[in-house]
Amino acid sequence: MTAPSPTVPVLALHDGRSIPQLGYGVFKVENEVAADVTAQALQAGYRHLDTAKVYGNEEGVGRAIRDSGVPREELFVTTKLWNDAQRFDDAIAACEASLERLGLEYVDLYLVHWAAPAQGTYVEAWRALIELQRRGLVRSIGVSNYPLQQLTEAIEATGVAPAVHQIELHPYFQQRELRAIHAQHGILTEAWGPLGQGKSDLLENATITAVAAAHEATTAQVVLAWHLAKGIITIPKSVTPSRIVENLAAARLTLTAEEVASIDALDRPDGRGGADPATKTA
Repeated sequence: MTAPSPTVPVLALHDGRSIPQLGYGVFKVENEVAADVTAQALQAGYRHLDTAKVYGNEEGVGRAIRDSGVPREELFVTTKLWNDAQRFDDAIAACEASLERLGLEYVDLYLVHWAAPAQGTYVEAWRALIELQRRGLVRSIGVSNYPLQQLTEAIEATGVAPAVHQIELHPYFQQRELRAIHAQHGILTEAWGPLGQGKSDLLENATITAVAAAHEATTAQVVLAWHLAKGIITIPKSVTPSRIVENLAAARLTLTAEEVASIDALDRPDGRGGADPATKTA
């Protein structure tokens, strides 16, 4: 008999909507593969899916959604605006094109993928998302990879704070200063690369290994449970069927305050593994 899917916590957004705290991401997954693994994720019990125009797999994700039989209202779908379409009219058209590829009338969350500060269009892109929300093409709006300066400028220029800010975040790179600013504005923090993207020894770390042993859990589950305990939305990615299921099961794992504190202590000044949003342009 198959075990029931774990209950994933749901967090309130400042716009009155809500978001499942643990989702499934398809970064660097080919379109045809994305259709298959997204179908597996939905069957496992995920209801929050995260894709992007630049991933090239919106069509595959949309196909999995249509074939799943899961009612649309039970799903939370995120996609993102790429850097080459940050001008207002381009952003509107890009969102419409994403919806067509997904086969959806709306997405639950639309993000500006990178601030790309050198382009100088990050505020204009944010204005376009505000308009897309007004038109009902997107339910909630947010940004991804905005340095503090650009995040502040976008909020001050429009008077609208993102509902979500998706950033690189994991125990080695905890982004505490930025998260404190998020809290001031009611912005929820969402982690990409929550498991360190395989670029570090995070999942072999002795502290995390010890916590995993105490709970008879995997180290990946411990890291994901740490995110959940911190109130951070987390989007792990895997194309391995067993790991898709195991990652979702992190929602069943509750760490003690002492265990959370021990993982908090792993933060590193040089912990970033991905691109720096202050300098990324394309």
